[in-house]
Amino acid sequence: MKKTQITNHRQIMIEKGSGNVYADLGYPDSEDMLIKAQLVTKIAEIIRQRRLTQAQAAKLLRLTQPKISRMLRGEFRGISERRLLQCLTRLGRDVQIVVKPTPRLRAEGRLTVRFA
Repeated sequence: MKKTQITNHRQIMIEKGSGNVYADLGYPDSEDMLIKAQLVTKIAEIIRQRRLTQAQAAKLLRLTQPKISRMLRGEFRGISERRLLQCLTRLGRDVQIVVKPTPRLRAEGRLTVRFA
């Protein structure tokens, strides 16, 4: 939905996003990218809370320090969702995968991440 807002005699177009910035930018794998971004955000939060250096995190997560650095900067295309889930378990988090029927209004299921 596009809205026009007038500020100081200038028009600024504002477009409401879909909730998935990758879809809004036109990435073909936008759903996968959003899931990975959410997982990486949680991993980064735990690393920060535990005050781990990148070298310490790399050793704990069994990744290289440069890979940790790239991941924390949002460059995670080369890291699988499975690998990110392993990182969370190595950081002391339980990961639970629940499969359930979709609501009748949707024909296709969707993948979501929820942190407890």
